[in-house]
Amino acid sequence: MSVAAPAAPQHIFTSDNTAGACPEIVQAVAGAAGGQDLPYGADPFTAGARARFAEVFEREVDVLPVSTGSAANALSLAALTPPWGSVLCHRDSHINTDECGAPEFFTNGAKLVALPGDDARIDPDRLRAAATRKAGDVHSVQPSVLSITQATETGALYTPDEIRALAGIAKGAGLRVHMDGARFANAVTTLGCTPAELTWRAGVDVLSFGVTKNGGMTADAIVVFDHALTPELSFRAKRAGQLTSKMRFQSAQLDAYLTDGLWLRNAAHANAMAARLGNGLKALPGADLLHAVEANILFCRLPQPVVNQLLAEGFAFYHDRWEPGVCRFVTSFSTTEHDVDTLLEAVRRLTT
Repeated sequence: MSVAAPAAPQHIFTSDNTAGACPEIVQAVAGAAGGQDLPYGADPFTAGARARFAEVFEREVDVLPVSTGSAANALSLAALTPPWGSVLCHRDSHINTDECGAPEFFTNGAKLVALPGDDARIDPDRLRAAATRKAGDVHSVQPSVLSITQATETGALYTPDEIRALAGIAKGAGLRVHMDGARFANAVTTLGCTPAELTWRAGVDVLSFGVTKNGGMTADAIVVFDHALTPELSFRAKRAGQLTSKMRFQSAQLDAYLTDGLWLRNAAHANAMAARLGNGLKALPGADLLHAVEANILFCRLPQPVVNQLLAEGFAFYHDRWEPGVCRFVTSFSTTEHDVDTLLEAVRRLTT
């Protein structure tokens, strides 16, 4: 007797990872599929992608394509801290809560030190204390790198001034600075500043550059602003299985992503859909928005019966990771106004 597979949710707001790939990136991969090219990044697609990154960041940068954001984060941190070092990060950061110990594994045991702060942004005073705590004490891990997330796990953003202030504290204590930019495009779009102003000009040494959540297929990247780190990162990427032989398929995605502002258009649409959802929920008496909507992530509190009924009606979203009734909705480049309005109408009906 066969068992029917469970019905797929009809309206998915769990993550921007649920979206497909945007047409321009699919076409770029198809364009790289014909003929032959040199392997391991010695191809013209990879050279073109690196030139594109240099244009976007207004300087020469080193770029290592990787297959996942977890790989980008873990390899970056491994090159920035010794095994006896520590990574100072927010307690709700992705590297601390959602990567199954990958940073600790790839750093060969460096410790993540979780710091507090509102909206998943690191509190400067707590960073200042942690950056020098037991420095030089052979009995303790040594503060080695600051990792900040842009946008944060609550969808909040760091302004260039805030990044500069945190990086200044870190650099003053001899620490390196890493940025987890899984949703970097969403931050650039909202803040209206340049990628350079949000990274190296503010003191960032290495950026984990997200593509997959914003229209890519199988590609993210490590963007290196301090060239002295690149040789070690290159060897670490090879040892981790992240030096792909047919790198041109990743590089074609990266190039298309950065061409003609595609990455910013995709992010602007995702942000606009989150803002539309947030504005709609604000008008409903049964919904309580928990944070300002700055990127494409929205947290709100709903009555548990409403949550249960939404799930029963085919809406998918995270709802069981925090306090009872706290829900997270994430929009993407492919979310439509109809998708948002359908969710709002369901919440309106169930709360009134």
